[in-house]
Amino acid sequence: MKFGPASPADAIGGVTVHTLRQGPLVLKKGTTIGPAEVEALDKAGVKEIVVVRLEEGDVSEDEAAASIAQAVAGEGVNVERAFTGRANLFAAQAGVLVVDRAAVDRINGVDEAITFATLSAFKPVVEGEMIATVKLIPFGVEAKLRDAAVAAAGRDVLRIAPFVIKRVGVVSTLLPGLSPKVIDKTLRVTAERLAPAGASIIAERRVPHDEAALASSIRELLGLGAELVIVFGASAIADRRDVIPAAISEIGGAIEHFGMPVDPGNLLLIGSAGGVPVLGAPGCARSPVENGFDWVLMRLLAGLKVTRAEITGLGVGGLLMEIVTRPQPRTVADTEANRNVTAIVLAAGRSTRMGGPNKLLAEIDGKKLVRIVAEQALASKATDVIVVTGHQAELVEQALAGLNVNFVRNPDFAGGLASSVKAGISAVPDSADGAIVCLGDMPLISAKLIDQLIETFAPDRGHLIAVPVSDGRRGNPVLWSRRFFKELMTLDGDVGARHLIAKHTEAVAEVPVEGNSAFLDIDTPQALEAARRS
Repeated sequence: MKFGPASPADAIGGVTVHTLRQGPLVLKKGTTIGPAEVEALDKAGVKEIVVVRLEEGDVSEDEAAASIAQAVAGEGVNVERAFTGRANLFAAQAGVLVVDRAAVDRINGVDEAITFATLSAFKPVVEGEMIATVKLIPFGVEAKLRDAAVAAAGRDVLRIAPFVIKRVGVVSTLLPGLSPKVIDKTLRVTAERLAPAGASIIAERRVPHDEAALASSIRELLGLGAELVIVFGASAIADRRDVIPAAISEIGGAIEHFGMPVDPGNLLLIGSAGGVPVLGAPGCARSPVENGFDWVLMRLLAGLKVTRAEITGLGVGGLLMEIVTRPQPRTVADTEANRNVTAIVLAAGRSTRMGGPNKLLAEIDGKKLVRIVAEQALASKATDVIVVTGHQAELVEQALAGLNVNFVRNPDFAGGLASSVKAGISAVPDSADGAIVCLGDMPLISAKLIDQLIETFAPDRGHLIAVPVSDGRRGNPVLWSRRFFKELMTLDGDVGARHLIAKHTEAVAEVPVEGNSAFLDIDTPQALEAARRS
């Protein structure tokens, strides 16, 4: 292949290497020069143009890309017509992408002019999804290099394993304290996971966390025609002799592998019974967020055998995300470790909905609203209390005279709630394990409720956010582990941190409350009068 400058007349038959713009003339990269192009170049006053010409024994970029793409395409793969030296490959059906990694490496090792890129091996794909691309770097390549790449491909470098398992049975084991809502959510999340594969839950059972009861339920689901059984344990599998593997063995099944170097997803168990795969799900499988369970589940749904070697080979890239519920080294060494909590009272707002007066200075039973909240925080198990002031700061601070609180002024209070949250979080002592954020306009928040939240806060058990709940509705105050302080510092405007609670659902511990204490805030004169009458 020849590459270099030429006069327009000498460039006939060559392909432009660069896009050329001169006056009204635009000659795009990759244009084959013919008589019309020569005339246009001469008219524009172009004396020289860089072109490339194929020589004997060369093939064009499109021809080479198409040949290699056709060579690598296996079952369930479509190849798009090559253009500008690129041939894209697409899934012809939904399934799991199977890639011959060694063949991909061989093709890419033939010559720097030839590149071949794919999606990750075993990625679930939908029909029509782009799964790979062959790209030729120059405008042409020696035919022998194209032939070497085709030979390096072998057979079925890429194929789509279609989803074949459609009928799934689910067993949930029960222990005291496991809420039915947790199981309901798990089933919903599981159904959503199965749906892209065209699979569904044909039956679900809830049984005691007991070997015999579990074995009976697995046997029943197999009898109903389940092609895959998933077991969600009330307690994580700790050993091959634990309840879930023991139940599989009791019905004549086999434990093929326990444990996985993927986090989240470590405690996954793969077994089988009667030729049907049985999965002991890790706790993270209750969450819709992608985790190691997804990797194994999708392969099984596509009828692919998951070997021990494949599982143990998942370590590189297996750390999917920081697990916020993972225990951390303790920061204090007493019996109340990890419960050193600071209370933050937000009292900087402008009370715009009150129509003028500062609601925090309004009185209920002869006591100012902000003082009611601060006194309850002081009476709780919180180790210290920070009050964030802003609007009419001096008056608010006077209303709290004599109380053992620390004041932090928020100069940006007009910007909204988020600025006050950040001011309070910034002032939390380094010794604190968490902070409970209280709103200064919620007079029914009691020391008892604050204590319930503090007692529920248990980092060693993954309870990193404590929230009061009534009839499925989440209220205030909310207790946050120090783990989330950096995220709280990213809040902006007049929006709270509800989206962070939704983002970290696995870290949330709900505290049931009765009545309206966690929901009544004083925003209007009407609400104030109602509170005075209650």
